[in-house]
Amino acid sequence: MSKHWIVVADQSKARIFTVDEPRGELQELEHLDHPAGRDQAKTLGSDRPGRSFDSSGQGRHAMGASVEPKEQEAIRFARQVGDHLRAACHAGHCNRLLLVAGPHFMGLLKDQLDSLTDVKVSRIVKNLGQYDPREIRSHLPERL
Repeated sequence: MSKHWIVVADQSKARIFTVDEPRGELQELEHLDHPAGRDQAKTLGSDRPGRSFDSSGQGRHAMGASVEPKEQEAIRFARQVGDHLRAACHAGHCNRLLLVAGPHFMGLLKDQLDSLTDVKVSRIVKNLGQYDPREIRSHLPERL
């Protein structure tokens, strides 16, 4: 079995493929799903920010979230995918990774990979998560 993995990811799913030969077809190995990444922002958080007292005086003010709920879910899933890929690389299941994701999610994933995993990673910044394996393959380099 090939140790070359192709990971196609977005904020709600990550599909892990492999190829038997450099010009071969993609075969799906695993699928990680994150349904909360598909939820609308209004269903992920509360409708109003909390309230707090001022540190001095008697005033009250709204407390805002530093990260929007939808963004927090994307970060959480990027961490899950990064942990999964890091563990696979450390265990010797893959020796090369081709990571395919849209620009925003690629940035989140990049933040999650350590130096050992990062050495083995090539990146293609394209959002191909909605395509079938044959269509994804047509967007990748001819020789993997």
